[in-house]
Amino acid sequence: MSNRRSFIKKTSIGIAGTIIGSSLYSCNNKNNNSMSNIPIVISTWKHGFDANEKAYEIINNGGQAIDAVEEGVKVSEADPNCHSVGYGGWPDRDGNVTLDACIMDHTGNCGSVSFLQNIKHPISVARKVMDNTPHVMLSGEGALQFALKNGFHKEDLLTDKARKRWEEWLKDEKYQPIINIENHDTIGLLAIDKKGDIAGACTTSGLAWKMHGRVGDSPIIGAGMFVDNEIGGGCATGVGEAVMKTIGSFLIVELMRQGATPQEACEEGIARIVKNQNYKEMQIGYLAINKKGEHGAYAVHNGFDYALYQNGTNQMINAQAFAK
Repeated sequence: MSNRRSFIKKTSIGIAGTIIGSSLYSCNNKNNNSMSNIPIVISTWKHGFDANEKAYEIINNGGQAIDAVEEGVKVSEADPNCHSVGYGGWPDRDGNVTLDACIMDHTGNCGSVSFLQNIKHPISVARKVMDNTPHVMLSGEGALQFALKNGFHKEDLLTDKARKRWEEWLKDEKYQPIINIENHDTIGLLAIDKKGDIAGACTTSGLAWKMHGRVGDSPIIGAGMFVDNEIGGGCATGVGEAVMKTIGSFLIVELMRQGATPQEACEEGIARIVKNQNYKEMQIGYLAINKKGEHGAYAVHNGFDYALYQNGTNQMINAQAFAK
């Protein structure tokens, strides 16, 4: 974080300065915005590579970012080998697969579901909440009933592989998040389409062996994911409790509003976590993009990788980290 000290000095201007600066930055950003890096799709972890392929295909064919992010993360939700996303996700300590997801479009509309069971694609239920209700979030049994009324079908999401892994865990019943086990974790995906509009999606089955009813950051607008069409977007992965305590994705977007690059914003987001929380045994990773199509990524520990689809190329990149 070589630039963190100077950046903090630049951003310690207080609420009043933030309000004034945000409007000025928005004007400057619109005037100086280069479209050479757009469209762009970025997502967390290795399973983001295939999600990017689907999302970029939609955008490249003239589709909207909101449709791209939804269809992109559905690839991971349907993959039984993504053990903390959708179908095949490791269950909670009682053997239940419970799902969380949120989605947000370029107008600021958003939808979310939490503690949803037996529905393979929670991101699409979140989209229905956004499009068809006056609400932002539905949870638990209410989210399930809403899904069923809107044409979704109940499915058993606990695969044989996940069941066997849960039965092995029951022998010791030791709950201890392991750094970078999240390589099969939350997928957060951000995209800018050819029109320059931003959207984001985030979906997960949460931490393995969690307490029944636990909800992390993924369905929380501003924590697991946030976009602002004037500025950019951010998303998070890892131990959600740490992200929720700092409203991480909203923080990243607001730092960019004040003039930070996506990389600077991600680094400062991680700095807020390591300053006051016991970070040594947990992983958190952030991704960010701005309206210019620039991106940033940063994590607490080494091992966080992400997929970037830009200028016609989809590639995996290892993020820099605070703890070497």
